[in-house]
Amino acid sequence: MSAYSQEIKDAIRTVPNWPEEGVMFRDIMPLLQNANVFRKLIDSFVHRYQNLQLDAIAAIDARGFILGAPLAYELGLSLVPVRKKGKLPFKTVTQSYDLEYGSATIELHTDAFKAGDRVLVMDDLIATGGTMLAACELVRKLNAEVVEVAAIIDLPDLKGSEKLRNAGFDVYAICEFDGH
Repeated sequence: MSAYSQEIKDAIRTVPNWPEEGVMFRDIMPLLQNANVFRKLIDSFVHRYQNLQLDAIAAIDARGFILGAPLAYELGLSLVPVRKKGKLPFKTVTQSYDLEYGSATIELHTDAFKAGDRVLVMDDLIATGGTMLAACELVRKLNAEVVEVAAIIDLPDLKGSEKLRNAGFDVYAICEFDGH
């Protein structure tokens, strides 16, 4: 946990019944709008990863970009966007995954990593783990190593972090919220 975990958690707004009845949406926008807390968030990730000899951050579309870009800059790493299908102009590898209702596909450029690169996979939230797991599989398809997956928020009741750990990935989240 970060020394700032509680302050960061307190800056996240909960919006009940959005986007549908029964869902407690965890809104990171107030956190991002508070320059002091946003700095503490990025610093928390910097302190965790500064000595892990990473090569790249794979940031998941779209809120993962918000975290991945300043972290990559601070750590002197490359930033690799993991995009929704059809958004990348060069040759890609794709990974499909199941959603609660339906499926989705994400992709990476085939030259995103070199074999053996050490990669941090990053998004804002771990819910059911499907997107994060698919991103990890893309990194592996390019013969790179997922060192850890990271997020601001974990929703452990939805079992995504458990699913990721069961698949062999280390998981780090700044804070947790009960429910969904």
